[in-house]
Amino acid sequence: MSFAFYRNIFYSKTNTPFFIAGPCVIESEELNLKVAKYIEEISQQLKINVIYKASFDKANRTSVKSYRGPGFKKGLKILDKIKTVTGLPILTDIHEPWQATEVAKVVDVIQIPAFLSRQTDLLVAAGKTDLSVNIKKGQFLSPYDMRYQLDKVLSTGNDKVALTERGTFFGYNNLVVDFRSIDIMKQFNVPVIYDATHSVQIPGGGEGKSDGRREFILPLSKAAAAVGVDGFFLEIHPNPDTALSDGPNSLLMDDFKSVVTKLLKIHESSI
Repeated sequence: MSFAFYRNIFYSKTNTPFFIAGPCVIESEELNLKVAKYIEEISQQLKINVIYKASFDKANRTSVKSYRGPGFKKGLKILDKIKTVTGLPILTDIHEPWQATEVAKVVDVIQIPAFLSRQTDLLVAAGKTDLSVNIKKGQFLSPYDMRYQLDKVLSTGNDKVALTERGTFFGYNNLVVDFRSIDIMKQFNVPVIYDATHSVQIPGGGEGKSDGRREFILPLSKAAAAVGVDGFFLEIHPNPDTALSDGPNSLLMDDFKSVVTKLLKIHESSI
């Protein structure tokens, strides 16, 4: 088992950043197990902490015709198998408060999607599970505003919380990353994660689906590493061009090790 479990899954005894990685959505048990086994292998080779991520339902797709995932029950069953086979801790997102309790029986980290980051009932329900909670910063929120979203989880007595920077709307169908936000959110005394793949998304810019510019994943991640971010979020896929969700802004799975190695070197020099 590669991950050192502490009371708060986001903290470790070293200054090495942790990684959240996996496909955007559960496409099939076979594909997701393939990615998870690869991630576990790399975590062992590089001696890094990696949390596996995938969604059982992408409830905020651009088009009603877009693939959303296998659904709640089947998706959790697949995530449970991945956890058993690889030993990796698991992260998935929830969209409604009632999902928190059942999801908490399987996963180690509950994630709040960016579009839902102000939803009080959702944040409180996630906090009450006493699992680690990752709150994505809404594309429409300033980093200062995340203080209030954080407080909603802390109000439950759960202090195992991380905040994730994933870009801010800049006009229509475009995101920019203000790297000042990492230091701003660090002032709240919680780990701050950089979402390297959603930050290069072009929301709704692909004729009924989101587009993306994956060539910017590495350069922007390097900037986050230089700033001293605590963790990185990377959606990876064996063949992003055929991915059923967020392919244009996903990292090719075979590039994961190379990217992580470069980020670790930069991060070490920033400490």
